[in-house]
Amino acid sequence: MSEIEIRATRFDSPESQRLVRAALADLGQRYGGSGDDTPVDAVEFEPPGGAFLVAYLAGEPVGCGGWRSHGDTGDTAELKRMYTSPVARGRGVARAVLVAVERSAREHGRKRIILECGDKQPEAIAMYTSAGYESIPNFGYYQDAPGCLSFGRTL
Repeated sequence: MSEIEIRATRFDSPESQRLVRAALADLGQRYGGSGDDTPVDAVEFEPPGGAFLVAYLAGEPVGCGGWRSHGDTGDTAELKRMYTSPVARGRGVARAVLVAVERSAREHGRKRIILECGDKQPEAIAMYTSAGYESIPNFGYYQDAPGCLSFGRTL
């Protein structure tokens, strides 16, 4: 089994965008539409206000995730665009990306991380809850949408 390598990458880089498009297509299959209409700007994932990470197996980009600042206090990060390509699932990529995203947010002074997820993502829900995330009041773009679930944890 290849070792997972995780690199900070610009959100608008070709590799990042290829993975983001795949993530949105996956969400579109689960929920319909474009997958996620949450407003996202590449600049939100630039340090110190955020970061975007890409996971590689054998030199190939296979997963991603990032965080952006949330709220006015500067102590909360929002997890965005977590994705693992189907060929790499079950190999620890998502967990490795999650740990790296949390570490990055913590290193940039964030004390808490939150996320929105949908009820048609059982794999993601299982991973987040096993990583210590707890249900929180819904927030963000989909806060009033049926099936929206929000989670958070202290870093």
